[in-house]
Amino acid sequence: MGRFTRIPADTFEQIQTDAGILLYTFDPNNPDTMKDEDIICPTTGGITAACTATYSDMGDDVDNCPVNLLELKHLDSWECSLEFTSLGTSPRSIRLALGAADIDTNDPTHIIPRNALKVTDAQDVWWVGDRADGGMVAVCLKKALSTSGFSLKTTKSGKGNTSVTLAGHVTVDTQDEVPMEFWSAGPAATEPGGEESGAE
Repeated sequence: MGRFTRIPADTFEQIQTDAGILLYTFDPNNPDTMKDEDIICPTTGGITAACTATYSDMGDDVDNCPVNLLELKHLDSWECSLEFTSLGTSPRSIRLALGAADIDTNDPTHIIPRNALKVTDAQDVWWVGDRADGGMVAVCLKKALSTSGFSLKTTKSGKGNTSVTLAGHVTVDTQDEVPMEFWSAGPAATEPGGEESGAE
């Protein structure tokens, strides 16, 4: 075997397994407090979490300046999102896919789209997945709001599904925050009474 044909000793601990779940609320310090009602919807085809920085080169128009001079690189923004295909048709999951919508207080089976966006339409959404060592990986998309709308695709003899894209946002009060945060914890940190810090 070649000198450079090897993997890190802790590879097994780092591998994320299975599709994971989407949650309305989650406490990464107390993962066992998760409840069934926190689960947003069943999904198919896995879940994509993405957080990409956009940069500009401030030396772009400066004569004799090297391209990609790190000192003149400017981080403009972060684009963070969760994309998934939902198999759920609960009123709450339909409202999430619509974005600007309300669930009728007089008839909780009735979801009403709106022509105006409210700050309260955005909410934190979590994806939580297993690690091969028994730990967990978690992603929180902050101020998540649907940017793809509601589009139900049915088949003759299969399951209907809805493609959903949630984009993270900042507010006037949180302009300096990145709208996605991450956790990776080994099994000691995810068990009741675990003393591990959770960051690995």
